[in-house]
Order: sequence, then C-alpha cells, then structure tokens
Amino acid sequence: MKAVSVQTSSKEYPVLIGEKIIHELPLFLHNEFPQLTKLMIISDENIGRLYLQDLLEVLSDFESSHIIVPNGENAKTFEVYHECLTFALKQQLDRKSLVLAFGGGAVGDLSGFVAATYMRGIPFIQIPTTILAHDSAVGGKVAINHELGKNMVGAFYQPEAVFYDLEYLRSLPEREKRSGFAEVIKHALIHDLSFYEELKEKVKTIEDLQAQLIQPYLARGIEIKANIVGEDEKETGKRAFLNFGHTLGHAVEAEMGYGGWSHGEAIIVGMRYAIQLSKKYNNLAFNDEEFTNWLISLGYQTEIPAEIPAEKLLQRMKQDKKTIGSSITFVLLEAIGNPILMKIADEELMAELERFVKNG
Repeated sequence: MKAVSVQTSSKEYPVLIGEKIIHELPLFLHNEFPQLTKLMIISDENIGRLYLQDLLEVLSDFESSHIIVPNGENAKTFEVYHECLTFALKQQLDRKSLVLAFGGGAVGDLSGFVAATYMRGIPFIQIPTTILAHDSAVGGKVAINHELGKNMVGAFYQPEAVFYDLEYLRSLPEREKRSGFAEVIKHALIHDLSFYEELKEKVKTIEDLQAQLIQPYLARGIEIKANIVGEDEKETGKRAFLNFGHTLGHAVEAEMGYGGWSHGEAIIVGMRYAIQLSKKYNNLAFNDEEFTNWLISLGYQTEIPAEIPAEKLLQRMKQDKKTIGSSITFVLLEAIGNPILMKIADEELMAELERFVKNG
C-alpha cells in the first residue's frame, strides 16, 4: 500500500493506493466517523454492474443505499444532480451521513458536488475506479456541466479520504486507460523532466499499464497534484498549472459532444497545441516529433478533428473558466517542469490553430 497525504488550507486527508485497499474502508469509517448514520453510494452503470455488490458486502456493517447514474459525462447534468439530491432526501440522509463516490472522474465530480450542497455540506469519500480519476479524485474540485461549458457549476470541496483500489483498474478498456494516462503525462510535463523521460522509456504500449507498473506512476502524479493543491487550494495562482492542455482540450471535448472524445484524448491534443504555443512564445526546447510519435504508438489521436471549425474552438476557449474578461489565459511551458500562465490574443490563437491543423 502507498499512502499520500493531501494537506490544504481547509483539510488534510489521506490517499491510500493499493490492491484490495477497499477492505480498509470499514475500519476507517468506524474510527473517523463514530456517529455515522447512513451511507449513500453514487455509482455509474458500468461500475455498478461490476463491483457494487462487492462494495456492499465490504460495507455490510453500515446502513447504506445506492443510486446508479449514467456513465461518463452524462452523469454530470442538472437532471442527474437533482435526481441524486431527491434520492438523498428520500433516504433521509442527515448531517451525520456520508456520500461515497464509487466510479470514474465524472461520478466523483457529481458526488462531490452533491455532498457539498446537500444540507450545506456533508462529508464524502472518493473511491476512484479509473486511471483518470487519480487526478480528479484529489484536490476537491467538484462540479457538473452546463451546456455552455464543462464544470461550470461546482465548488471546492475536499473529500475525507481517497481509497484507490487498483483491483478496479483490471477491467478498464483500453480507451479508459489511455484517457487516464494522459493526465499522468500532464503531471510529468508540468513538474518533472525525469518523470517524463521515465514514462517514455517504460510505457511503450497502452497494454503496459498494468496495476503493478502503474501504481508508482499514479502515486507520483497524486504527489505532484497534492503539492500544488496544498499551496493553492482555490486556484488563485499555481493550481492553474494543472490545467495544462485543458483550455483547448475542453473545447474539443465539448464540440465533439461529451463522450464523443474522452477527456484524456482531448487533453492530449490540447497539450500538443500548448507545446506549439510554448515553442513560439517561450522558445521551449522540446522534441515535438518524438513526443507525437510516442503518443501515436500509445493509440492517441494527436490532431484536432477535421469537422470542428477553428472559430468554434476559439469561442469555446473564451467560455473557459480560466478566461478573464476577453483574454484567454493558457498554461505554457518555459521548460519541462516549469509552467507559466500567459494571455494570448484571439487573432494569434486563431493563426496558431490554423497552423496546428495544417501541420498535424
């Protein structure tokens, strides 16, 4: 088992990583919540079918109820959010109750927002089941989507703990592994050159991402994020670096329809574009061809989908949460491990988008 401590201005909590770690959850609940009344488990269709019964058996000492929500970003709607609140009220959850987010990043985002707003806030625990959720389950950003932008309605609300059982990763399809690994790559690029070089050397195909190999990479990514979040919980400065690749990535994801492209697939394209901007504005020394070839060998799409007009992407980026006024702020690199924030004019972004599309 690997334990990473996340310490923010509002809370300190553990991230426990390992195989069969979920069996430690009952003891944690007994110790940390001796007055616990009820558990509400929020899970999605896929995870519910595969693992919910096992979790219920682990939690047999507790009074619990569960609700199944749609898979992926389809869970992060106002309608599903309202459905979860209604379920909690009907189950008579009180302020001594606790929410368990059991699934991928979307379930974690939804569940955390439900917990943050039910009775003005009740505790919740993240039980991530995907590689991607190693990023979203840590740091306390919880939200649902609006039709005009991803994660536009949400809160900063830290979990009580994260139980990251690697057994759940065994059933992940390749696409989900690929999506999650994109965030691992992001953590390396914004923080640690040696970590980036190790990933390129050790991960040659997506099949290499077995539980034993990926555990230290997930732990390293969580440590990087925990350090950043500890310094800047509410994203007033340094935490924005975690959005590397996300400004264009979220725009691509939205234009393709949430679920059309996975989050990680879109972020890969966003990182490539941010690297292009970094080379232009910061003279970043980076072998983009080597990087792209590595991504292709892992099965990533590395180009903006041809059917999306650049004008649409620019408009989406202007709706991004990081945009202030009419200026679009990008996370760029001065070097691997040295990110900065930079405002870039619309006409320059358009010119670079057109060059990015042309060059592939």
